[in-house]
Amino acid sequence: MELRKHNPTRWREHELLLVTIYCLLGIVGSWWKIFEFTGPELRERWAWGFTEHHAHFDFFINVLLPQTGLLVVIYLFYFWMNLYILPRLVQTDAPVPGSFRLAFSLRGRIDISGSSGETLKRLIWGVMNTILLILLLGVVWAIVIYYRQPYEFSEMGWTPMANKVLGLGWKRSAELVLLYIGYGFIRELSIRRLIADPKRNAFRIQLANQIGTYVLIYFSLGCVLYFFNIVDDYTFYCVFFGFGPTVLLAGLMNIYWLFPMKGEGSFFRRPILRRLLVSTFLWSIPAPFFIAEESHELPQAVLSVWVGLLLVVTPITWLIFRLRKDKILQLRGLQEALGQSEADLQFLRNQINPHFLFNVLNTLYGTALQEQASRTAGGIQQLGDMMRFMLHENNQDRIPMSKEVEYLKNYIALQQLRTDSSPSIRIETSIDDALPDGMIAPMLLIPFVENAFKHGISLREPSWINIRLNGEGKRVLFEIRNSVHAKKGDDPEKEKSGIGLKNVLHRLNLLYPGKHAFFMNQDDREFFVQLMIEPYI
Repeated sequence: MELRKHNPTRWREHELLLVTIYCLLGIVGSWWKIFEFTGPELRERWAWGFTEHHAHFDFFINVLLPQTGLLVVIYLFYFWMNLYILPRLVQTDAPVPGSFRLAFSLRGRIDISGSSGETLKRLIWGVMNTILLILLLGVVWAIVIYYRQPYEFSEMGWTPMANKVLGLGWKRSAELVLLYIGYGFIRELSIRRLIADPKRNAFRIQLANQIGTYVLIYFSLGCVLYFFNIVDDYTFYCVFFGFGPTVLLAGLMNIYWLFPMKGEGSFFRRPILRRLLVSTFLWSIPAPFFIAEESHELPQAVLSVWVGLLLVVTPITWLIFRLRKDKILQLRGLQEALGQSEADLQFLRNQINPHFLFNVLNTLYGTALQEQASRTAGGIQQLGDMMRFMLHENNQDRIPMSKEVEYLKNYIALQQLRTDSSPSIRIETSIDDALPDGMIAPMLLIPFVENAFKHGISLREPSWINIRLNGEGKRVLFEIRNSVHAKKGDDPEKEKSGIGLKNVLHRLNLLYPGKHAFFMNQDDREFFVQLMIEPYI
């Protein structure tokens, strides 16, 4: 699996363990059949097609090797998918459009650069690997199809036979790979949303890990029953693998999500009833594909499963919830209290009480004017405006966008006072005057600028900072680029990510879910941050 930083969720680990168990049980179970059945029984169970077509049958060549070989190849391709393809296709931290450079050389070379360019190259690389995986897996699957049923193609010529077998193999391969990519998107987006704030999502992470454990045990049991022929009934496995997970997952969603949300109100309140109808309907869609024998039976099967989830599963899970209600609500209550406590503590740590400093600045400003130090007086006035912002505006939930921009300009101007005397330091700003006239949470933009000045300026090396703030309809695009300088080994700031950077990302996830896009990238030369946000209009 892909190596990542510490991840409190065990979704990928459970999935890897389940796939490994399936592969091992499939191989062992295939060899077990040799000892379980005698020669005539083997032929009667697997050779009926060969017998009808008067074709030679060999259990090793026509059953054992194709079946075990396909399992091993799919297992290896599973690692290929998770190590190389999904990390490039699933890029939730990709930048919004804006930073992209495309150049053509006289020799026909195409150069794609910039932050969006790097993302595009990763995406192209992922798509090419996906196509290659489908082609290779399709060839292996075609070989398996041929050896499992060679009599179906014996009367064809070589070219028609190859076209048909490869077509079937590529069709099944594409279906499997694309289905898994869709699932992979859901998995990665869910995991990243959970681990974005592990403390606030501790309950959800615990729930996801419990569900993963239940699913692992359930499907492992089904694999044992199937591969060792403990239950020899096709209908049983259709229900076990198709309907069983639907009931399990729909029930867990009711117990841990829908019912706690209901509170003491009635089921027939519109929001609760709507969520119940939608969630049960969505869970009823996959199962009929395992149960229905004909495609025209799917709508009726979906309706039947939906009614079963509403009239049978919902009452049973309600009784289970009532029995465990105190424990479930206690865990959710502790989760919410923990999140609120962390937010309050972080806010207190970041609070600055500027009363004393503000009074001192007024005195210094008057002194500077008396001594005719206009440049110093201007800097003190800008700092005073910033302190006034901290005193009055920073305690509000939302402020006008113009106030945030004014504070940003004052901070940049103060920083330029100390850098103007250094010709090797270049500060460029482009702040649009036509920004959306809306409200925004205070102190969202300034931490990125503070980080740029703290880590991007060196008094010994050429340095530069480029700040851009533009309006695009109802959205605001904020970009910062700054030079990168190697830190010394004994520098205490070497491992730190910046002033308030972690806190502001946490605030973005809480205050603007689904209404912001953030991208950060660093190489040996440049550190780049890009934020697209929709202020409150």
